Amino acid sequence: MSEPLLHLTERSLWEAARTTGSYEMSTRGVTLQEEGFIHCSLRHQVPRVAGWVYGEYEGPDELVLLVIDPERLTAPVRYEALKPGGEEFPHVYGPIPVSAVVDVQVWDRGAATGE
Repeated sequence: MSEPLLHLTERSLWEAARTTGSYEMSTRGVTLQEEGFIHCSLRHQVPRVAGWVYGEYEGPDELVLLVIDPERLTAPVRYEALKPGGEEFPHVYGPIPVSAVVDVQVWDRGAATGE
C-alpha cells in the first residue's frame, strides 16, 4: 500500500457511510457534491487540518480518522495547494468506497498535539 490518505470526520457520518457503501462528505458540513472533491491529508498534515476544520469541536459525536488506501479508490486523487507554491494536500474527486477505508482511529487531539 502506498502512503495512506487520512480524513477526519464525525463518527455518525462514518457510520452512515458504512450503511450506504460510500463516504461522501468533503469536509465539516460540506458534501462531495457541494465541493467537488473530498479533502484528505497525509499523516503529518492532520493536526493542522484538524485545528482548521474542527478547532475546539464540542459536537455530540467523537471524531474519527479514516485511514484510506489510495490503491482501493476508484476516483482520482490530486495533490493540490490552496495557493500557488503552497503545501499540497490530497483531494479525492469522487466518493470513497467503504472498502477503501482500512482503519478507523479515534481522534485524540491532545495526543496529536502533545497537550
